[in-house]
Amino acid sequence: MSESKACRMPDILRTDTGEERRVGVEIELSGLSYSALVTLTEQLLSGQSRETSRYVADLETDLGHFTIELDSAPIKDLDLKGETVPESMRELGGQAMEVIDAAAEKIVPLEIISPPLPFSSLERIEVLCDELRKAGALGSREALYYAFGLQLNPELPDLRADTLVRYLQAFAVLYDWLKSRHQIDISRKFTSYIEPWSSTYIDLLVADDYAPDTEQLMRDYLKHNPTRNKALDLLPLFAHLDKTVLAEYVVDERIKSRPTLHYRLPDCDIDNPGWHFSSVWNDWVVLEQLANNAGDLAELREQFRMSRKLSLRNLTLSWLDTCEQWLRNRHYV
Repeated sequence: MSESKACRMPDILRTDTGEERRVGVEIELSGLSYSALVTLTEQLLSGQSRETSRYVADLETDLGHFTIELDSAPIKDLDLKGETVPESMRELGGQAMEVIDAAAEKIVPLEIISPPLPFSSLERIEVLCDELRKAGALGSREALYYAFGLQLNPELPDLRADTLVRYLQAFAVLYDWLKSRHQIDISRKFTSYIEPWSSTYIDLLVADDYAPDTEQLMRDYLKHNPTRNKALDLLPLFAHLDKTVLAEYVVDERIKSRPTLHYRLPDCDIDNPGWHFSSVWNDWVVLEQLANNAGDLAELREQFRMSRKLSLRNLTLSWLDTCEQWLRNRHYV
C-alpha cells in the first residue's frame, strides 16, 4: 500500500481563462543508475520511453511528456566512442566512458522533469516519489556533496501586477517559515542556488503603498536580484512577461520563458521515510492561501515589518516563531 499523504488544493484552482492551473515538477536524486531510473519511472507512470540523446530520455505518459536525464551537460555531451574519434582510440574511449559513467551516476544528480501537470493529478507524483524511495533513490542527506532539490513551477492564477505583488509579498513573509519546514540540507546551504532576495528589495516589496505596474515590478526586482540563484526565481516569469526588460539586467540562455514562478528552495529528501512530495506541495499551498487572502496578508505583512525593526521584543522573539504561531492561530497549518 502506498505511503502517500494527501496533496492539499488551494482555493484558486483555475486561471482567469477558466483552465485548471498546472505545475511543473523537477525531482533531483541519486542512488539508481540512469537506466534503472528510466525503466522504473516508465513502469510507475505507465509510459513509453525513448532515448533522445546520451543520458536523456523522453517518457510519453497520459500526463504528457516527462524528461529523465543526468543533470550535467558536459557529461551528457561527452562521447569518446563517436565517429569523430580515431578508430585506434575508440576501444580505449569506451573503457574511459564506463569509468566516467560510473563516477557521474554517483555524484551528479539524475533528474525527472515533468510536463505542466494539473493540480488535481499531483497524487501521481506523490506515489512516484514513494515508490522511488522504496527502490533505493537517495536525496540530499546521503552525502555532503549532494545538493539535490525538488523544484516547483506553479502556474499563476493570472498575470496582473497586483496578483504578482501578493504572491511575492507572501513569499517574503513566509521565507523563514518555509526554509525551516524544508530543513535545508547543509550541502544546499553551501551553494548559491537558493539565496534569499535582497533585504533592500524586501523592504520595498512589503511596504503598504507598493503598487507597481508590471514593468516597474520587474525593474525593482531585477535591480536588486539580477540572478537565477534565488529561492523563488522570477526570471522565467519575466522572460514570459517582457524579454526586452529582462535583457537589460540579465542575459542567460538557461532562462526558459514560462508563466510560472520557479520555487527552488526545497530539498529532495527522498530517502527519508518521513519525507513526502505532499509535504513540500502542502507548504506551497499555505503560500497560495495567504497570497489570496488580502486581509490576512496585510496583517502578517505588518507584523513582518515590525519584526525587522530594532526592539527588545525582536531581540527575544524570532520572526520564525511569530510567523509559525500566527499561521497556527489562523489555521493555515
